[in-house]
Amino acid sequence: MADPLAYMQRTRDWYQALGYGNPYEWAHNEDVPFSGLGRPIAKSRVALVTTAALFKAGAGDQGPGAAYNGAAKFHNIWSHPVTPAPDVRISHIAYDRIHTTAEDPRTWFPLDALKQAEQSGRIGSLTTQVYGFPTNRSQRTNIEKDAPALLEALADEGTQAAILVANCPVCHQSVSLAARHLEAAGIATVIMGCAKDIVEHCGVPRFVFSDFPLGNAAGKPFDEKSQRFTLGLALSALEIVSRPRTTLVSPLEWIEGDDSWKDDYSNPAKLSAEELTRRRAEFDAAKQTVTR
Repeated sequence: MADPLAYMQRTRDWYQALGYGNPYEWAHNEDVPFSGLGRPIAKSRVALVTTAALFKAGAGDQGPGAAYNGAAKFHNIWSHPVTPAPDVRISHIAYDRIHTTAEDPRTWFPLDALKQAEQSGRIGSLTTQVYGFPTNRSQRTNIEKDAPALLEALADEGTQAAILVANCPVCHQSVSLAARHLEAAGIATVIMGCAKDIVEHCGVPRFVFSDFPLGNAAGKPFDEKSQRFTLGLALSALEIVSRPRTTLVSPLEWIEGDDSWKDDYSNPAKLSAEELTRRRAEFDAAKQTVTR
């Protein structure tokens, strides 16, 4: 298996090729807060936190395979009852649209697998709500506004552990900052994600890494065995990890013996100058949609 895709460098190369100036400075921390679970996971109250968005009527195409849709983005913590399950989408973020289509939400929103874990006694209980955490390039906003709001909501539910699922590159940073805040307040966390360099650069207590295209942090599409296995790694991490900066690497491969998908994500070397100019105009238009 080839090395994981270096998303921080790839995104720097991408935005510089589009003509943007100073490269983005990814969050980096030497110290990492850590809270042990302090009880069996089978007796713990567990929350699911996602960077997926609730479906927003009238906000354009948000379905599987939709182009990036800034109008579907959210900017504040959201919550929704676990039953009935919320209608969540990831059209507002930069997942890998070449090698996955987001047709199976269980690959990025493992609520069904968590409900099964609750029914089987693997976890004590789910919180009554699932939570959405906004993806934000502003680390300050995530740290000073979003993470405290999430903590307040989880504390109100008596949460002992939280599973945070990331999708796009910045999603991985956002949930890492959230996890650090929750851990400092005594809630054990684990991140499920596919951008190893971003999460480890930020510094988190527990991380389950799947070397899959972005948008598949919870397992392969339409592969329940893969999804159950990946959630099982996350639950095990909450139980067995005894020190911060611990990454559990899933042994599963996207395509056995074939890592060629890693060449395609936001790779300016594979596009002509004309296509890069078109992508710049497209991105600028999308930003205007977000700010309106």
